[in-house]
Amino acid sequence: MSRRQSISLLKNLGSRIQTRSVTYMPRPGDGKPRPVTLIPGDGIGPLVTKAVEQVMEAMHAPVYFEPFDVHGDMKSLPEGLLESIKKNKVCLKGGLKTPVGGGVSSLNVNLRKELDLFASLVNCFNLPGLPTRHENVDIVVIRENTEGEYAGLEHEVVPGVVESLKVITKFCSERIAKYAFEYAYLNNRKKVTAVHKANIMKLADGLFLESCQEVAKKYPSIAYNEMIVDNCCMQLVARPEQFDVMVTPNLYGNLIANTAAGIAGGTGVMPGGNVGAEHAVFEQGASAGNVGKATAEEQKNANPVALLLSSAMMLRHLQFPSFADRLETAVKRVISEGKCRTEDLGGKSTTQEVVDAVIANLD
Repeated sequence: MSRRQSISLLKNLGSRIQTRSVTYMPRPGDGKPRPVTLIPGDGIGPLVTKAVEQVMEAMHAPVYFEPFDVHGDMKSLPEGLLESIKKNKVCLKGGLKTPVGGGVSSLNVNLRKELDLFASLVNCFNLPGLPTRHENVDIVVIRENTEGEYAGLEHEVVPGVVESLKVITKFCSERIAKYAFEYAYLNNRKKVTAVHKANIMKLADGLFLESCQEVAKKYPSIAYNEMIVDNCCMQLVARPEQFDVMVTPNLYGNLIANTAAGIAGGTGVMPGGNVGAEHAVFEQGASAGNVGKATAEEQKNANPVALLLSSAMMLRHLQFPSFADRLETAVKRVISEGKCRTEDLGGKSTTQEVVDAVIANLD
């Protein structure tokens, strides 16, 4: 065999070797279909959760859904819902509208508290082919989910004077800081930024900051810095590429995640979820209470990308990495090609047309 033939053979062999990464070795029984509690929700929720069901069926993904009829204007979570999530450990959720005022509590918040879903995670990143003002954005916002201003402790002291309590505890602050650093460590992230307002709320945000500082010392390989929330918002819109993992108290995290999502392409394409020690709920990454425009519901052109990518996160959480990779790759191909995009991304496609394109791009 000539030298040229040998080189050609090695090149062909190398290209074949590189087509598949090191294999995932499942445990016996890992392929058994897993039940997932499903909350279609309000507004465009049923439309985008149906999109996920269609793609999962097309992939023959080893999951099946147990649907529950839940709406944001309900006074409490319906009977059987919590039991289903506690049994299945995992839930996929469309948006639940939160009434403004009127004394009706948010079911989104209630769900997090009842299941102790203490960490909210939103991944905001540039999607190839989707033009945005900034490039190289890849931010993970990790938000404490159970206390702060969302504790719901409000009362009217005297007529015309309302007192709202912000609750920060050492336990919850340390817990979310540990989760943020553990996430960074397990995902090869390089930096964690703690967002705070300790210059004004010296005791409450000071306690949060002290907790982050203590946890940071246990992870010397991960860079750590701190940023006041108002400066952080300005830095986000000016130089978002400087951020990696961000850890925040409850209210700041909601604001930061939505800002980061807007910078990276909009809430319609950003995945996320809420996780605790025992359970996880996956949903559109930012604006869990956003149920879309009435026109998107009527014209059936809601963007399913965020929930599809959240479903890929869910599949990884369930230890189905191959299915997660196939789904994420197909969605990214559709976005990159640019032929099927909903109105919020500058296109004219319907939800079903995007779903069909994703299915056509599945490996």
